[in-house]
Amino acid sequence: MNTGYWYTVQKPSSSIEYPPHINLLAFGRVSLMNDQAHGETLKRALIVGVGKGWRGFVWMMKIIVPISFLTALLAWSGWMERVDFVVRPVMGFLSLPDIAALPLLIGALTGIYGGIAAMAVLPLNVGEVTLIAVFLLIAHNLIQEGIVQGKSGMGTLKATLFRVTIAVIAVLIIAPFVDTTGPGTTGPAAVALHSSRAFGEMVMQWGQVMGGLAVKILFIILCVLTVLELLKAFGLIDHVVRFLSPALRVMGLSQRVAILWIAAALFGLAYGGAVIVEEAGKGDLTDEELESLHLSIGINHAMIEDPALFLPFGISLFWLWIPRLVLAMVAVRLLALWRSFKKLEKD
Repeated sequence: MNTGYWYTVQKPSSSIEYPPHINLLAFGRVSLMNDQAHGETLKRALIVGVGKGWRGFVWMMKIIVPISFLTALLAWSGWMERVDFVVRPVMGFLSLPDIAALPLLIGALTGIYGGIAAMAVLPLNVGEVTLIAVFLLIAHNLIQEGIVQGKSGMGTLKATLFRVTIAVIAVLIIAPFVDTTGPGTTGPAAVALHSSRAFGEMVMQWGQVMGGLAVKILFIILCVLTVLELLKAFGLIDHVVRFLSPALRVMGLSQRVAILWIAAALFGLAYGGAVIVEEAGKGDLTDEELESLHLSIGINHAMIEDPALFLPFGISLFWLWIPRLVLAMVAVRLLALWRSFKKLEKD
């Protein structure tokens, strides 16, 4: 207890009083040790974050570089002009040019990185790139992510068809609000590739485009993964979870799916797949809760990394984040209304 300016330390068999300057010295030592511990934690987190960022960048480049070169080669060869009669009706319906079929198809099958690689070397304007980005943010890596959803509460085919349908609806809704009439000379995808150009000139222009895009992607990936590592190192992920919990009510989801939703929102369906499959496999969640969850995260997942990858193309932050959030919310609410309607029919 505190007796005037002295401090008493209670022990089982005795009590010892220390003068205040000794107590303050001990407190200072503890504070110094805490500061050193925090400094070491910060250092380790930065090293781990930068390391993960660099490895992720190298891994991405192994995908982006060959796919982007093959895309550039296809565009230069004039092959797209020979099959435009097949893709033109679909692309026209989506307010996109024929060449947009390449990034859409590649991204839908291989993932965001493949779609970006194809976009980077095609003559697309900001409006067209925006529509492609909105589509791919919802419907990408459909095979792998469809399997994850199939193993954790929603049929693979059902989940895939739903994502493609919502992606098409999103593009149709957004198309009137973006300008797709300008020339394709904005952002990284500013190089027009055509067979009239010499092959060597095409390769040089492709290299310039990829070099600039690679620098921007490296910066974004390093920042995102380092911040995530800092949040984990200082135990702030739990605070983020609690902070985001009210968002579940807005999204129309049960609080019991919080961990699964956050895993998908932060890390995506592919990277967060292990957590999603494991938690869903415990049997603690109802089929309705899992179905609502999968509708939501099928539309809106990887909310940090995936949208950030499109920033080098000059796309507005609004189109990268807001449409998916709104559509996910609407989809879950409509599902709830449908369930209520079916229950009324049975009664």
